[in-house]
Amino acid sequence: MKWEDNRESSNIEDRRSSSNYGSSSRSGNMAMLLPIIKMLLGTKIGRIVLVVGVVAYFFGFNPLALLDSSSSTQNQSKVVNQEVDDRSARFVSAVLAQTEDIWAQVFKKYGATYEEPKLVLFRGSTRSGCGFASSQTGPFYCPADKKIYLDLSFFDELSKKYNAPGDFASAYVIAHEVGHHVQNLVGTLDKVQKAKQSFGNDKKSNALQVKVELQADCYAGLWAYHSKKIFNSLEEGDIEEALNAASAIGDDTLQKRAQGYVVPDSFTHGSSAQRMAWFKKGFEKATLEACNSF
Repeated sequence: MKWEDNRESSNIEDRRSSSNYGSSSRSGNMAMLLPIIKMLLGTKIGRIVLVVGVVAYFFGFNPLALLDSSSSTQNQSKVVNQEVDDRSARFVSAVLAQTEDIWAQVFKKYGATYEEPKLVLFRGSTRSGCGFASSQTGPFYCPADKKIYLDLSFFDELSKKYNAPGDFASAYVIAHEVGHHVQNLVGTLDKVQKAKQSFGNDKKSNALQVKVELQADCYAGLWAYHSKKIFNSLEEGDIEEALNAASAIGDDTLQKRAQGYVVPDSFTHGSSAQRMAWFKKGFEKATLEACNSF
């Protein structure tokens, strides 16, 4: 993907220097423990566990230390090469700038004005309008503050853990999250949330969430079409990189990898085939109407 000579976005909120690298504060740990404590209080065995924990604390063992067991994983998010890290940050900024220009034109075509989102770069963990954000949650969009949250270590994870290397694979992830912002602006996310509240089971909610994610994949494909047409950014193999990434993070692929079998009713993002198909649809049709996954 050609991006070095493109403008960079002014909507980057760089928190890399202020992120927590795996060492949660006592107050942060307590906040994480509260739901667990409430659950334990509801059972006899749970109350016994709490008593044992309190006794252990007075004998010099801090139960909160157990939460730090994830620090080795989060420490992987530490910067190894600052020059490479800064280049990745510039790449994110350039891709975000493209999405701003492209979606501004798309919205203008429909007689609307595009409101640009903020993108928060961090390492390890940070706070979001939707709660605690960490390297383990992966990139996500928060409708509450209209910000995208991205730990730069995810790009390495996408390449090494999911075998989906390439800058365009990373760009696809960014464009997908921007797609959620578009859904928020046009009211899709609000309608879906209200519909979920009326459902009596997770199966229907999951099925609806899959449609949300597939539409965001389609919007990413729409972005790719205009990136090629307007900015001439695409190079040979770029679309294949994006499709490979879409396949690598499909629910069926992830479930097979994690547990050896697939549970379709638990899907929240769609199968690999679905994600690839909707990205291709957005790239080939390049209209909002074509991306109606509902």
